[in-house]
Amino acid sequence: MSKRTAFTFEAAPDLPGSDTLSKYGLAIIRAAVDRLWDVTVEGVENVPLSGPGIIAPNHLSFCDSIFVPAALPRRVWAIGKGEYMDSWKTKHIFPAMGMIPVDRSGGDAAKAALETAARVLNQGRLFMIYPEGTRSRSEFLHKGRTGAARLAAQCNAPVIPVGHIGTLAIQPPDSFMLKPGLACTIRIGAPMHPDDFGDRNDPRTLRAFTDAVMFEIAALSGQKYVNQYAHGDDTPGVLAHADRPKIARPPRRPSPSLVGGGAGASGGGTNAISPPRRKAPAIAGATKIIPE
Repeated sequence: MSKRTAFTFEAAPDLPGSDTLSKYGLAIIRAAVDRLWDVTVEGVENVPLSGPGIIAPNHLSFCDSIFVPAALPRRVWAIGKGEYMDSWKTKHIFPAMGMIPVDRSGGDAAKAALETAARVLNQGRLFMIYPEGTRSRSEFLHKGRTGAARLAAQCNAPVIPVGHIGTLAIQPPDSFMLKPGLACTIRIGAPMHPDDFGDRNDPRTLRAFTDAVMFEIAALSGQKYVNQYAHGDDTPGVLAHADRPKIARPPRRPSPSLVGGGAGASGGGTNAISPPRRKAPAIAGATKIIPE
């Protein structure tokens, strides 16, 4: 790294992960990153050296989960997709390093992972979550999920936005190997708090706060922001499932009453509506208009 970040390892035997494996694994990862890539870290002073904090980076490549933790001054726990638990190559090592598997179908399926994340934060630790929910295959920055905001409100923890540049070139999509010698920049923004956006118990506040976090990440990473969730069928520069525009329809008007008290009423407030008129059948060559 251009400027090596001082690091403090925090033991936590009652939280997910192995203290021993994490300690030596992180030391090896940080040394490898320092030697093999030109990494610049900006804003590391924005990461609290004690107490809880939610690290919220953009997500472009698998190696984001290597370079961002290596840039932090403290040990970090992180959300990881549940599919890692299906492979023998990752089902043991990733949880041992502090990964909390999550079912990405959302809703109640992700509840257990967020409860574990809350335990991490309530013990005053750092927790990392990708607010987009998955890797951006479009290379845009996508609309954020509100999980980080909900954790911030529940655990009284700040969200620290992070934008990185260069990881996609180091490890392109579907590439197993990382290309050495390339540059990578990790930019860490100022802590953000949901209370600054309104009542933390109001879902509208959490949505507004999440959007503000995403805008800050976009500014840090230089990505174009799209107000649409990331999708697995997206391709670079192309959104596979563009949201349909929502058309606002005017409210249905009430049917007019035959008798009412509106403006233009006559005779004691009664507004009589005249019935339609029609032609009567012709009689002896004459046409007469009569009411129905």
